[in-house]
Amino acid sequence: MKNKALFLLFLVLVSTNISCLLAQEQYIVQSPDGKITVTVSEDEHDVVMLMNSPYPDKRFHDFTEYRLCYSVKHEETIVLDKSEIAMMIDIGITGCPELGISTKPSITSTKTTSVDQTIKAPFYKRSEIQDQYNELTLCLKSDYIKGNYKVVFRAYNDGVAYRFETNFKKPFKVVSETADFNFDEDYTAWIPYVNARKGEGDFIQQQFFTSFENTYTITPLSKMEPERLVFLPALVELKDGKKAVITEADLEDFPGLLLRNEHGKTGFTAIHAGYPKIEEQGGHNNLQYVVKERENYIAKVKGKRSFPWRCIVISENDKDLANSDMVYRLASPCRVKDLDWIKPGKVAWDWWNNWNIYGVPFKAGINNDTYKYYIDFASKYGIEYVILDEGWAVNKQADLFQVVPEIDLQELVNYGKERNVGIVLWAGYAAIDKDMEHVCQHYSEMGVKGFKVDFMDRDDQKVVDFYYRMAEMAAKYHLFIDFHGAYKPTGLSRTYPNVLNYEGVYGLEQAKWDNEGDLALNEVTIPFIRMVAGSFDYTQGAMKNAQRNSFAANWGEPMSQGTRCRQLAEYVIFESPFNMLCDSPSNYLKEDECTQFIASVPTTWDETVVLDGKVGEYLVIARKKGFHWYVGAITNWEERDLVLDLSVLPGFGAKSGKIFRDGPNANRVGKDYVSEQVQVMGNTVKVHLAKGGGAVMVF
Repeated sequence: MKNKALFLLFLVLVSTNISCLLAQEQYIVQSPDGKITVTVSEDEHDVVMLMNSPYPDKRFHDFTEYRLCYSVKHEETIVLDKSEIAMMIDIGITGCPELGISTKPSITSTKTTSVDQTIKAPFYKRSEIQDQYNELTLCLKSDYIKGNYKVVFRAYNDGVAYRFETNFKKPFKVVSETADFNFDEDYTAWIPYVNARKGEGDFIQQQFFTSFENTYTITPLSKMEPERLVFLPALVELKDGKKAVITEADLEDFPGLLLRNEHGKTGFTAIHAGYPKIEEQGGHNNLQYVVKERENYIAKVKGKRSFPWRCIVISENDKDLANSDMVYRLASPCRVKDLDWIKPGKVAWDWWNNWNIYGVPFKAGINNDTYKYYIDFASKYGIEYVILDEGWAVNKQADLFQVVPEIDLQELVNYGKERNVGIVLWAGYAAIDKDMEHVCQHYSEMGVKGFKVDFMDRDDQKVVDFYYRMAEMAAKYHLFIDFHGAYKPTGLSRTYPNVLNYEGVYGLEQAKWDNEGDLALNEVTIPFIRMVAGSFDYTQGAMKNAQRNSFAANWGEPMSQGTRCRQLAEYVIFESPFNMLCDSPSNYLKEDECTQFIASVPTTWDETVVLDGKVGEYLVIARKKGFHWYVGAITNWEERDLVLDLSVLPGFGAKSGKIFRDGPNANRVGKDYVSEQVQVMGNTVKVHLAKGGGAVMVF
């Protein structure tokens, strides 16, 4: 490290076999149902170290090193082969010791705990979550540090997680973290590569500046592009139809976890963005902070703390992934005392439809007349919110108090209040961060209900801290948040329930400019991977619907891929407590039946049951609110006939319901649909899905 003599430079010469030379005592924790087994050990490695010595004959030193490793099995299926975990830290002495690596066995004691409790989830896909797991805590000591630390492993029935916990007296820096995910064979992975934004430094550094939006590359692990980073979650296909999804939870005061495979092996290694050293305001419309140089460490932390959970969600059936609660369970408990003011709901959105209303006596655009039209539309259908997206504040000034002269915000807030419609404001990261409390207080007092905060496009420690500061400050002034330009959720919505939604997904906005993207495939993939981490703002609801050979990207008057009923079903399929209606009010008014249905669909749920599905192919989800069950189904570009067994739904006894299904010509004209009564025969319903199609039912 700079200005510091290193105690050692590592030249680690170990056996090419990943397994260690001699395994020490093993520590085991199993899931409550006994199917998942986590095995932890400190394993011996022969090491040759190059010492800082001026004497050539005394530069090398041979010794044995102990490394903390773990492996995971699901019954007889190897989920993770032996994988190393460690954390290199700088405590201000000569050298950088590594937690998890020592010159002698360092596990001093162990503790096992069993937990079976219920978590209340106020704005989620179910109102209560079963939190059942077995926990193994390993207490360790370091060769060079006064004070102990722990590694905690949890085994759930649907996955495993681990985290470091330190109990040191002084703050320290984390130089790097070792988090390996090794697999026993060259399995197929579904990975979202980072698409780098324009920035400084080498290609790896450039990838730390990204919107966290991409489709999935399906590839053998060994064939991954070595220089490209992968953001989370990522999926790996195992044997026997089983799957593993890697993500993280409770990400606080630490950079986000990225993955890579630079050596063509059958696994991933962790990589994190360095702590920002030099930033400049710039980027999109001067609303971002662009890192020009990073430190040679990834985080500055307190001596006593818990680090983020590294978790692997394991499924026997694909459908279980779309129903995972792992990240919510692992998140820190709620820090907001009063939740009564938080009101999830749907929002009429302006940006996707390009403010294109028509048949009105005024010029549409960013002005009060246009937004009053949006408010009147929302009021007519009982839609809770209207958002003013980018354009209401003076461009490139990054000043949320400079409102364009065509907009009178107080007038719009008052107009909406009279019609039971709340106003939400879009805000760029740099604009809101430089005067956060003043902005929140001012607009809260005006009557604004929340902010859509955009263009962070990073997940280094400094930006992660921004999410927590923003959530806390917004809660103080009774404002909710929708994060865009955002990394995947890691449980912040449990800790601060006023954080209603995230982007971090390749969403329908791509239809405005991307002719090559396969949105139909993407939409039957993200529920099994991205949605494992939490809700997302996909921004569905298009009324112009095109089959594959008819689709064309269009910025001003965009369309969706697939059928009309697919768009309707996605309000049930996708988890989204703050859910957009992307299209123009003028288009919705012409499609009254569909609009009434969209407006009636809840955005939070009492219960969720995933009926069927296969990643990349199709998905059927049932969600309950009050006395109503909503069932949504979508498929890829293949037509599909489904028989849905509704007997698995708790308390279900309906004999009929209403269905929106693809019309007889939906394979040619995407907007063709039929709405009718559907009969439940022997607790089953038959549904036909067109190419890129969907169906949605209410019982």
